[in-house]
Formats: sequence, C-alpha cells, structure tokens
Amino acid sequence: MSPPPGWYPDPSAPHLQRWWDGTAWTEHWQAPGAPVPGPAAGTGRGKVVAITTAGAVLVAAIVTGAFFMGQDDDSDGAQAQTAPTTVPSTPPSDSPSPSPSAADPSLVVDQLNGITLPLPDGWVRPQYVSEDDVVMTTPGTYDCPGDTGLCRHGLVISRTVTANAETSPRTLAEQDISKAADDAYDRDEIGRRPYGGLKSHQLVKSGQVAVAGRAGYFVRWRVQTAKGPGGYVESLVFPASVGTESPVLVRFVFDAGADGPPLADMDRITQGIRSVDDAGTGGGVGSSIGPTN
Repeated sequence: MSPPPGWYPDPSAPHLQRWWDGTAWTEHWQAPGAPVPGPAAGTGRGKVVAITTAGAVLVAAIVTGAFFMGQDDDSDGAQAQTAPTTVPSTPPSDSPSPSPSAADPSLVVDQLNGITLPLPDGWVRPQYVSEDDVVMTTPGTYDCPGDTGLCRHGLVISRTVTANAETSPRTLAEQDISKAADDAYDRDEIGRRPYGGLKSHQLVKSGQVAVAGRAGYFVRWRVQTAKGPGGYVESLVFPASVGTESPVLVRFVFDAGADGPPLADMDRITQGIRSVDDAGTGGGVGSSIGPTN
C-alpha cells in the first residue's frame, strides 16, 4: 500500500523534507521542522517567520536541484519515485491542486448553478461580453442593423432565479419569455435599439422537457424586428440539482436568417446539460418528458 500524503525525508536529499501526494513526489520541499505559514503570517513577527520559511524552501530547492543535476538518468528516475515509509506530518497549505487545463474543452461549466453545458461546433466561450451570466456566444460580432453598436448572432445565458418566490418551471418560463425578447431585440442596457425595436412575436413551441434529470419547461418565440431578420428567443427553467435547488433559467438568443446559428443547437444544448456532480446524468425525474408544439 502506498503511504498517505504528507512530508517525508527526501530519499535523494535526506536532510530535506519533500511532499508525497500519495502516489508520487511533488516539487515541494521544506527544511525539517519548518512551520507551515498560517493566515496570520502577514505582519510583524509572522512576516519574518514567513520570509524565513520561504528562504529555507528556496535554499532547499537549490540544493536539491544541484543534487539531481549531479546524478545520472537511471538513478534520478529510481530515487524520484521511491515511496516513503515514515509517518507524515501536517500537509502544506500550498499542496498541488488539479490543473484548470484538465477541463473538458467541449463543455462550459456554470459552477454557480452546478451545471455543465455542451459547447457545440460554431460556439465559443464569451469574450468581451458585458453580461456576467453569458456562458457562450457565436464567434465575432457585426454592425447592428439599427442603432450604432455591435451585435452577435447567438448568445446563451445561464442565471439563478432569485427575484421571484415562484418555483414552477412552467410559470417562470412563461413569465420570462417576454423580458427575454425585449432584452435581446428591443432595447439594450443603455436604451439603444440595435434592431430598430421589436415589432411582433409568435409562439414556436413550448412544453415540459427533462434537463439534467430534472423536469423543466421551455417557451420559444420567433420575433420580428423593425430592422434585420429578427430572431428566436427561448426561456428554459428547471430546478437546480445542487444547494437549495433554486430554479435555473437558461436563455437562448439566436438571430434568424442565414447568418444565425442552427435552431437545432437550442435542443442540442438543452439535451446536453448535466449536473457538475454527475457528468453522466441524463435520466431520472422527467427523463421521458419531451417538448410539445
């Protein structure tokens, strides 16, 4: 059995301690008996202790680096993976954590609402977007057909419903769709009309749908604008699978016309939403529920 994570004498430099993560040696060293810096080590004597400890670690790293440089390749590999046999001490405050680069590039993670959303082809993570809750957009921008400004052909927004005591996904989706259309195609945050204003709307479809194993509800409109081809908006609401299970609202804003994203992407994204705790979640409550026209 492999020893548990902890500080052990470094087999290649016994006068130093090195952090064993439970499976392999890491790049963390300290002098024997060195204190682990705490939250109060910021001023006065605490700062001196922190600086002294940092100096000890730096010297240890230099000494150990010199030691490794003096070994041949075979001995270096063997000693670097030799497992410790003594009991570990207190773990370091800066023990390694998983690299963000390990995240799946085909998914967008919404930690606040505890969900992941698939990132379809032709979509990117948001860049230079003022709204905090936009989770993906189509790439690039274009000159809005109405008032001066830059528009995007597609947006997906994810947020928690907090300003409403209502919890019914159907009621919340039906209440939100009008605001979603106004926000997307009537007036922007500073009162401009990027599409010349909203002229009319038509219900495309609505109904119950399973989202991350929970029973949700969606409403989709086709909107006509004074300028440009108009677009499609959808309000999708479902209970969160984490925390207090507050309702989660996902808005879709797709331009119509040849330059807009395929309407089928709304369904692809909805079907691919999963709980962050279980990337395989797809069934469960409401798994047999499908949209109605």
